[in-house]
Amino acid sequence: MARATAATAASRDALARLMRPRSVAIVGVSGEPRSPGATALGNFERFGYGGDVHLVSRSQAQIKGRACVGAIDELPLGIDLAMLMVPRAAIEDAVAACARRGIAAAIVFAAGFAEAGGAWKAAQERIAATARDAGMALCGPNCLGIMNYADGIPMTFSPQRPAPKPAGPAISIVAQSGGLSAILRTALQAKELPVAFAVSTGNEAVVGLEDYLDYLLDDPATRVMTVFAEQIREPARFLAFADRARDAGKPIVLLHPGTSAAARAAALSHTGALAGDHDVMRALVTRHGVVLADSLDALIDISELMARFDAVPAAGAAVATDSGAFKGMTLDLCEALGLELPTLSPATAATLKAVLPDFVEPSNPLDLTAQAAVDLGLYGRTLAPLLADVRFGCLLVAPIIGTDGTFAAAKTRAILAALAGSAKPAIFALLGDEVPLAEDLSAAIRAAGVPLFRSPERALRALAAVIGHGRTLARAAARQILRQTTAPPPPPERGVLPEHASKTYLAAWGIAVPRGRLAKDAAEAAAIAAAIGYPVALKVQAAALPHKSDVGGVVLDIGDAPALAAAWTGLMDAVMRRRPDIAIEGVLVEAMAPPGVEVIVGARRDPDWGPAVLVGLGGIFAEALGDIRVLAPDLDDAEIEAEIRLLKGAALLDGIRGRPASDVGALVRIVSAVAALVRARPEIREIDLNPVVVLPRGDGALALDALIVTQ
Repeated sequence: MARATAATAASRDALARLMRPRSVAIVGVSGEPRSPGATALGNFERFGYGGDVHLVSRSQAQIKGRACVGAIDELPLGIDLAMLMVPRAAIEDAVAACARRGIAAAIVFAAGFAEAGGAWKAAQERIAATARDAGMALCGPNCLGIMNYADGIPMTFSPQRPAPKPAGPAISIVAQSGGLSAILRTALQAKELPVAFAVSTGNEAVVGLEDYLDYLLDDPATRVMTVFAEQIREPARFLAFADRARDAGKPIVLLHPGTSAAARAAALSHTGALAGDHDVMRALVTRHGVVLADSLDALIDISELMARFDAVPAAGAAVATDSGAFKGMTLDLCEALGLELPTLSPATAATLKAVLPDFVEPSNPLDLTAQAAVDLGLYGRTLAPLLADVRFGCLLVAPIIGTDGTFAAAKTRAILAALAGSAKPAIFALLGDEVPLAEDLSAAIRAAGVPLFRSPERALRALAAVIGHGRTLARAAARQILRQTTAPPPPPERGVLPEHASKTYLAAWGIAVPRGRLAKDAAEAAAIAAAIGYPVALKVQAAALPHKSDVGGVVLDIGDAPALAAAWTGLMDAVMRRRPDIAIEGVLVEAMAPPGVEVIVGARRDPDWGPAVLVGLGGIFAEALGDIRVLAPDLDDAEIEAEIRLLKGAALLDGIRGRPASDVGALVRIVSAVAALVRARPEIREIDLNPVVVLPRGDGALALDALIVTQ
């Protein structure tokens, strides 16, 4: 069930008053200098907060010359925000008192509620109900609070120092971890990136991640939203919001660690086992324009690039360095990252050839060698053509900076002069992580609007993610909306459809399956085999037996009638010996398929995220090597083929060691048909085609086994 939030229970006004309060009550303040309440008051004083600050203390009449009241019920009506510094046991009464005084919003810092379970989880539910009934925007519990740098409002109990208010659009942080909210804020500010808001959402009893993002989307101070989420509680709402953010040009950079696939281990199909909810999340959020980070470092780095780049590049990168070793390392890393390094255009190659020493060959990456140390003007003569080449969306310069401060300064300024005035994004990534760099040089690089990295590897990883996002945006702009002219019929029954019923349904939707029929006895099986031709396969059929081979229920390559009779007897004996409880519907008699490349195609409807599609190389490639791609269900044929080409074993489809190239187009059509089914029929929970044999080009593809699970 979706959480009833402040935004839905009352209005956006309460959320706005939480984020930008004009009056604040600190509840539970004391005269002890290191107490949370005193620290919060000190923060407001250091930040020069201009709104009204009210103090509630049971033991103090005044603190720092400010009068205190003894209870929340003695506060003026209609205060914007109450910061509750009281113990866990007192929170429920405090929230109820805030509701009586018409306080618009509250922050509950205390921990030990839903995360503690039992009675405390019930207490959180009661607190949330009180807040919702009053239309109160409640942050937390179990949170670090909110830092509003846009207006200079420090709503937290941890000691804070003022930071400059953002002069222009900035980064806003929303994190379900208070510690990571602080770490992200500190890291970004250390890079001299403006931060507008840093929100620690905590348990999200009332106001959740989606509410904060919805507010920040319309906030003029926010340009980039940096998000750490352990759980996205309203996936459909999050995806709809991601579409709006993408269209508004406000990127979301998301780190969402972990997977709960283990919690859903009761998968009936390979698809369900291989495509966990985290994989589905990744496929869908990237489809909707979210930039995914896979580590805390990447979250920081990608956020910096998104904030500093005026436009998101979609074309590949150019790399310039003065280290041959780093050139080789870059080629290896970019191949692993899938970061394209386009070749130089003929015009750029000719221009570089004319200005480079004879022993330097124009290429990408471009190694200027030690000649760049002898002739600093070489940077200007080489970087300008790279920046002008339309094949490149971004330039990364990775120079060696030595320990000589004078030379380092000269080299840095030569590079900055070469980058000046270019509209194309550029990155300055130093070789030598611990080599000192004078503060004035760091400041000069950042003042030029150029991201500064002390690790070229981190820079390349972040750049790969950003360029991937740029291509997602380009595809979204050019995307054709898929329209189904024919609606698929409903599945014939509910629950697990055995193979024969699944194949009959899929064949009616255009998915090719081997010739064959269901036999009720050995004589009927012999007649079917004679009609379709040997060799054939026998497969026992029962709704309660989705994995037939586990009980000896499959016999392959049966070459003639006597072998068929023996196979029928052996199959029935094996199944009855291992599963005497099974109600057998019959045995599927099918023609053996010609050889080809085996793949797995499937779909699953995640209970939170909705439908997604899976394609991968079959057998050990899918299961042992994890060679699968999880896809959004609305990809067009070109996008599906591009994803198939990203499989580790994709070369098998093109034909290797004399084998013919496979009919990839037929595979794409099967994936597209499965996607259309799961989009159109919400009762379908899983589809599993394993294996699909992809035949030589022009011969199509066949689903050799099939399983459909409905709900």
